[in-house]
Amino acid sequence: MKKLLTLSFVPRCTDLGLLVLRLTLGLAMFWLHGLGKLKGFSAMSTQFPSVFGLGSQTSLVLAIIGEVVLPALIVVGLFTRFAALGATITMAVAYFVIHGGALSGQNSGEMAFLYMVGFAALIFSGAGRHSLDAKLGNG
Repeated sequence: MKKLLTLSFVPRCTDLGLLVLRLTLGLAMFWLHGLGKLKGFSAMSTQFPSVFGLGSQTSLVLAIIGEVVLPALIVVGLFTRFAALGATITMAVAYFVIHGGALSGQNSGEMAFLYMVGFAALIFSGAGRHSLDAKLGNG
């Protein structure tokens, strides 16, 4: 029973866990959020919420960087900690500014919050051994 409760029969591999986290967060952000903004740029550029007085188009460009470019870097594990910092900031803006810090209700920012926390974990952990950072010695 103890083996079942502790999953001691499953080998521990932090690096594999970090790879799964990077792939899940990065690909989900890219495919489910960023790609739509990139494809619909011209239609969205005048309607996108202006954040911090930057204007709709500039805010959309920053969102695309945070939801397409940085997640792509996270997926391959290149400059992972820097990319995760940028993605965390993007999701913090989405959660606190766009969704008003709400975790439930009509304007829920639950997904932005979960992405934010996941990306923040990568800031502290780095990409792990299965990454371009490790291959290039970027630590």
